[in-house]
Amino acid sequence: MLEQYEAIDRHRDRPQYMVTRETYIEADITDSLENLWRAHNTRMPGDTSLLDVKRAIAQHMALHCEFCERRCGVDRRKEQGNCGVQKSKIASEGAHYGEESVLVPSHTLFFNGCNFHCVYCQNWDISQVPSGRWIPPEQLARIIEARNLRNMNFVGGDPTPNLHYILEVLRACNSSVPVVWNSNMYLTEESMNLLEGVVDVYLTDFKYGNNQCAAELSQIPRYWDTITRNHLLAQEHAELIIRHLVLPDHVECCTQPVLEWIASHLDDPAVNVMFQYRPEYRALETPRIDRFLTGEEKKRALEIAREYNISLI
Repeated sequence: MLEQYEAIDRHRDRPQYMVTRETYIEADITDSLENLWRAHNTRMPGDTSLLDVKRAIAQHMALHCEFCERRCGVDRRKEQGNCGVQKSKIASEGAHYGEESVLVPSHTLFFNGCNFHCVYCQNWDISQVPSGRWIPPEQLARIIEARNLRNMNFVGGDPTPNLHYILEVLRACNSSVPVVWNSNMYLTEESMNLLEGVVDVYLTDFKYGNNQCAAELSQIPRYWDTITRNHLLAQEHAELIIRHLVLPDHVECCTQPVLEWIASHLDDPAVNVMFQYRPEYRALETPRIDRFLTGEEKKRALEIAREYNISLI
């Protein structure tokens, strides 16, 4: 479990973004988006960094934003997306000791804004009120190098609306620590393809077991198909730690199908079944989730995990 992450952590291997930056293909980064994708996918030997090709594609995508499956299509040079993000802003960055033990101490880079609008958001002041500060990518790269922690952990809000910015940071960065993508995983397939060869560990937030709960609690359409697809892609490209926050009165409709799907479709990833839920933001106005978990709900969630032989972390 997490063997590649451990190899990078112990400096027996390099993070994927460094390998990708030093992979050269035939491409012209001033070319059309269609031709850039063709070069990205065929990867004929040449003299252009594959990471630079990914950057160029992401910059094109930001002009008609399709980083997440909302595909709101705004020109991010001129206006905010549905996520509330126009220019990437950092809410905070620094050493964090509250992640899973294998990741600690983690250099968490919290972005403002989020493509989800969860009524119970546990950090709504970051995700729903995007008021952080712009840091030039080269400057953030120097900060990452100077901190030199166990990993660089892109989180939020959500990192997805900031994909183009993150690729700029990695182009300038020379820190040999793993890249952690800490996300709700509502990316488009195009965004997932750009992250292939960039991310070492996907730290995912697998919230709901159906589309109805996702729409009701996070205003998200087409949740289930998107999230399951992206977990399968993530497993192909990198290693996985999956978080599932157990919600009050959602054990049978969400926890059970999420854990069943993980057991049936993924290759025994590390799973963190989380009981930290508290009624934040607008949760007290929302039936079913306007309270803390009961002991019986926690017990039932663990029973389901044991039933499906989930490897808990």
